[in-house]
Amino acid sequence: MNSYCNPKIHSFMLNVTCAIILKDNKILVAQRSETMKLPLKWEFPGGKVEENETEENCLLREIKEELNLDIQILKRLETKRFDYDTFSINLIPFISQYLTGELVLSEHKAVKWLSKEELFPLDWAAADIPVLEEFLKYKL
Repeated sequence: MNSYCNPKIHSFMLNVTCAIILKDNKILVAQRSETMKLPLKWEFPGGKVEENETEENCLLREIKEELNLDIQILKRLETKRFDYDTFSINLIPFISQYLTGELVLSEHKAVKWLSKEELFPLDWAAADIPVLEEFLKYKL
């Protein structure tokens, strides 16, 4: 991307995965805790890709660590770049299927299983909105 196309060019770029987890025609969404950046915003759960880690392995690891769930990745959606004030992220979304595990929250304040119709009204983290918009066009 050229700097003249986007006035907010940051040297601090994070590659972050997120999971749109499906279970019984519902989608898992997570609310960030008060101590996280973007407190109390809703998001698709995931996390930062570590050095020498594939995006898929990152997602599987993060969902296990943060939510105690095992998932199967079904489809990768288009990566979305988002510029916050002090950093930028490449948000790498994957549609996935819940396999096993009992939900245990290690970082988030809350989670909900919602229908597609219930997703949009939530107070979303800004970077997740383009992911949500693409997912809402996806046929389950």
